[in-house]
Amino acid sequence: MGAPLPPIWTTGSTEVFHTGTWRAALPRHIQAPSPCHQACPVGGDIAEWIGLARARDVRGAWQVLTRHNPFPAVAGRICHHPCETACNRARHDEALSICKLERFVGDQAIEQAWTYPAPDVERDGHVAVIGAGPAGLSAAFQLRRRGWRITVYEAAAEPGGLMRYGIPSYRLARAVLDAEIARIAALGVDIRCNAALADGAQFERIRAAHDAVFVATGAARVKRLPALDYALPGVMDGAAFLAACNAGTPPALGRDVVVIGGGSAAIDAARSARRAGHAVTLLALEPRAQMPAQPDEVEEALEEGIVLVDGAMLQSLQAEAQGLALRCLRVNFSAGATRGEFRVEPIDGSAFALQADAVLSCIGQDPELAPFGEALPRRGALLAADAATQATGTHGVWAGGDVSSLARFVTEAIGMGERAALAIHRHLLGQSLGETDAPAAEGPAVPLSAIATWYHEPARRAQSPRMPPDERLKGGAEVQLGLEIEQALAEGARCFSCGTCITCDNCVAVCPDLAVRRVGDGYQVLGEYCKGCGLCVRECPTGSMTMVEERR
Repeated sequence: MGAPLPPIWTTGSTEVFHTGTWRAALPRHIQAPSPCHQACPVGGDIAEWIGLARARDVRGAWQVLTRHNPFPAVAGRICHHPCETACNRARHDEALSICKLERFVGDQAIEQAWTYPAPDVERDGHVAVIGAGPAGLSAAFQLRRRGWRITVYEAAAEPGGLMRYGIPSYRLARAVLDAEIARIAALGVDIRCNAALADGAQFERIRAAHDAVFVATGAARVKRLPALDYALPGVMDGAAFLAACNAGTPPALGRDVVVIGGGSAAIDAARSARRAGHAVTLLALEPRAQMPAQPDEVEEALEEGIVLVDGAMLQSLQAEAQGLALRCLRVNFSAGATRGEFRVEPIDGSAFALQADAVLSCIGQDPELAPFGEALPRRGALLAADAATQATGTHGVWAGGDVSSLARFVTEAIGMGERAALAIHRHLLGQSLGETDAPAAEGPAVPLSAIATWYHEPARRAQSPRMPPDERLKGGAEVQLGLEIEQALAEGARCFSCGTCITCDNCVAVCPDLAVRRVGDGYQVLGEYCKGCGLCVRECPTGSMTMVEERR
């Protein structure tokens, strides 16, 4: 201190040294899409809501979550979570438990009885939604919050569609589903149950009485195996069995039950049969690693005593004095390029037999299109709908969910409902695509290489507990249990916040030229001093900075 300045130091300040003339590229702060956002079926702003939850603003996190998805507590239980497969953290240590965090936020909203604000404006247009499943209710929610009048027509006695009649309570508690549907209804959505669509004439009357129609009737017509005689006693559609179990009236099937199928519905039927007291064998065409069901579901089924026979197919079934005899073959299974396409090659000399009192077939379902007559275009067994807007090509009609797509996941249907709602909103306002409700700017997802991972200590992924297997079979209580608050906070802290600035001031601290300064909740790069060394970009812990080439 107090030492004289060297003779070449004339001002006592580095401000005179405009090192910005040295650079070829300038660092820039960006808001870039995270891999989880791009993989999310509902386009959720995942880094944003996790950041709010991490800061203990759980209500703020819920408000961000429900921009796109009115079912966070439901999705947090049953989503196939492709976001976690895409998570950058998966290539650092373990993927973030995004689904469990979503459940935590959704459950807090139910516990605290949070509600949606009334629409800012009441509009004159009236929209019909046919089907109160995840796609229909998602569209109704998005349209109602924008002020449109909504009437939902539902064939069943209660709303929820697949969420109520296809997913057992041990995976999705009915109180959770009821609470999230009630919040949508409380916005002013008119849900009319026991209102099945009878025929094309009724569909035309609905079209004439409304300004727009969204068709979301799901897929309820079961596919049947040629090798099964469904007239035989003990042979039953798995969907009908699940609906009966979910209604609390499981049919008597005898001691031994074989369930045919490898998807979530087959697993649900098998586990429901176990809870009804049966010994269950699951016969799956795919090998275990390729089964469409989620790995957790398969693992839990095995824990509950279900016997898995994978990589095998039914060849024939015969009724015998002691029950049903299934003749089966081992196969080599090859998945096709398109969902639902596959090839199987029987393995010579691999025949084997199974004995059962009942057989449940769970090999998928198709939509029932007859009630629409010739009014809507079709694509094979589905209604044809544009992937970006869900428009059918018939004026004033959109379609989404299982009736128009083979992406048979609840969150995929929720996303389709939102896309349709935004398109209907623009249509009713007389606006073209992009004039309102435009999606956020997209681009390449932030790669792991853009994250300064040395600022993120390795940490194990949060594991939520499960009910012990022997306890599960005693009733319909949920098997997977939620995170405690400290677990949720610790898991939120693991998030890289890919592409989202967290105002950590790293860029300010590491700049050798003092060329970055904090301005409110953001930053300014001082071009006259930045020499483009890129150190701030390299040291950004969220990948929310990039170098932009300059041409002079």
